[in-house]
Amino acid sequence: MAVAKKMLQFMESGSWIRKMFEEGARLKKIHGDENVFDFSLGNPNVPPPEVVKQKLLEIVNRDEPNLHGYMPNAGLLQTRAAVSSYLCGEYGVPMEPQHLVVTCGAAGALNIVLKSLLDPGDEVITPAPYFVEYSFYADNHGGTLKAVPTLEDFTLDLDGMEKAIGPRTKIILINSPNNPTGQIYTDASLQKLGEILSRKSKEYGHSIYLVSDEPYRKIVYNGTEVPCIFKFYTDSLIATSYSKDLSLPGERIGFVAVCPQADGVAKIVDALSLANRILGFVNAPGLMQRLISELQGICVDVDIYKRKRDILANGLIESGYTLTVPHGAFYLFPKSPLKDDIQFVRLLQEENILVVPGSGFGGPGHFRIAYCVDDHTIEKSLPGFRRAFERAQGAA
Repeated sequence: MAVAKKMLQFMESGSWIRKMFEEGARLKKIHGDENVFDFSLGNPNVPPPEVVKQKLLEIVNRDEPNLHGYMPNAGLLQTRAAVSSYLCGEYGVPMEPQHLVVTCGAAGALNIVLKSLLDPGDEVITPAPYFVEYSFYADNHGGTLKAVPTLEDFTLDLDGMEKAIGPRTKIILINSPNNPTGQIYTDASLQKLGEILSRKSKEYGHSIYLVSDEPYRKIVYNGTEVPCIFKFYTDSLIATSYSKDLSLPGERIGFVAVCPQADGVAKIVDALSLANRILGFVNAPGLMQRLISELQGICVDVDIYKRKRDILANGLIESGYTLTVPHGAFYLFPKSPLKDDIQFVRLLQEENILVVPGSGFGGPGHFRIAYCVDDHTIEKSLPGFRRAFERAQGAA
């Protein structure tokens, strides 16, 4: 067999999200697109703001030397300058271009962070449920992912996280707003987490870095704000992208921001820039770098997602489901009416509804619904959700 043993193992345990997406494609061939309700993939369905297309056309038509050429691995200076200037207001921290590396999306950002900070055998601790690729990302760079369950409402179990930190802990990786739960971590919880990390860093004699994965930062509801971790802990980095706030997931554009007060900040940024090159990203797409430099502060209409959330959440609650209505992102993470969430997901499949079992996110007993879909899919799926709940109640 030519394929590496580790990859065979990964393929066997592969992403539930992709498995359900592929199942949806199969069902659509049988029943027709309009009769299959696919909530499996977090692919934004709200179109980019019109200004995105306008600016992109302007850029493509410019007579600019080296428009498609190589650039510094950290990104174009004009892009880093525009982003850092905007972040001064958003983060409330003085940011400069030298504190940023432009990346191929948040996934690229996380991978260069892990490449730069991890030594073989180091631990990455993350609250569960968590984004399914984190364990693969940690393994990519010789690390081990260690999950700590959150509390009932998906807020941080800070006591549990403190107990999990050991001498090989190098990174605490959080995701706020969270995929799959939509939970946003509060100022108070981040303040306490920062205090824990300061104490543990001193105890073990090395920095434990706080890394926040924030591609949903602007997808928030009812005036909710996402606190900036830099205010609570200096040895910290933020990884993010424009995939959700500009609806550009296929364009692979994001950045890493390093707290200006981090110990050895210049060396960290140098390592990130080198990692960008040697991991094969080289640099983020040039057209997209030029685009985002002119679109700071622009976002899709978040009220569209809020309306979808409310229709779906209210319909599920009326049918008997238990769930925490999220403050951000575009996912619901209800409790499964059956203890075995995978079994319940199969019941939903019989109603032509595609969701992802919570077990795939380290959150067994729940399931994830990505409601970044058209309103028809949400409204027409609700009777099927009700029938599946009633069948589960009868089987329990």
